[in-house]
Amino acid sequence: MPRRVDHTERRTEIAEALIRVAGRRGLHAVGMRDVAAEAGVSLRLVQYYFETKEKLLLFGLEQLAARFGDRVSARVRAAGDSPGPRAMVESLLMAALPADEESRTFHYLYTSYAVLSVNDRALAAQPFIKSPEAAEDAVTDILRRAQEADLLEPGLDARLEAVSLLAMSAGLGTSILVGQRSPESAAAVLEHHLDRIFRTHGDAASTQKAPE
Repeated sequence: MPRRVDHTERRTEIAEALIRVAGRRGLHAVGMRDVAAEAGVSLRLVQYYFETKEKLLLFGLEQLAARFGDRVSARVRAAGDSPGPRAMVESLLMAALPADEESRTFHYLYTSYAVLSVNDRALAAQPFIKSPEAAEDAVTDILRRAQEADLLEPGLDARLEAVSLLAMSAGLGTSILVGQRSPESAAAVLEHHLDRIFRTHGDAASTQKAPE
């Protein structure tokens, strides 16, 4: 009896092939035929599962985003049983910096997708481009809870600070990719701004450094 095909596993394998080849060559240079060759399957099979390059890119980037979420969760868990709001925000921002191969690939491909979507309506229409809104909402919620616990400096706008921190993290990530600064110097910039908005008392968990 032939082995039953796990379609979810097959789609994931193809998406992983996309991530590998795009990480080497860039999203702009990757076609479905390239992905098929990387995955060791036929072009027809890639087209069967994804139909268009846009759908393949979206699924591949969703896989990357899910892995990024796992990285953030791991850092939060490493911060202790009850990490404070600063530790949670710090975990998200530091995980986003391209300090290793996986995080570099995530930042590189996410940025490439955003640039391509400027002139490609099919890409721009995909829901992935809206994912920063979810991150803004999450950081804003954490900061508002920190305000309620009197852990932030007075007079801050939680939404504005969340947007600022995420935009700063994204810009610092790009500066690491192009060799302008090291991951350590970028992390120091983020720490400086976290020191600016968080009060120095009450959030003991924020002083813990969560390893990768």
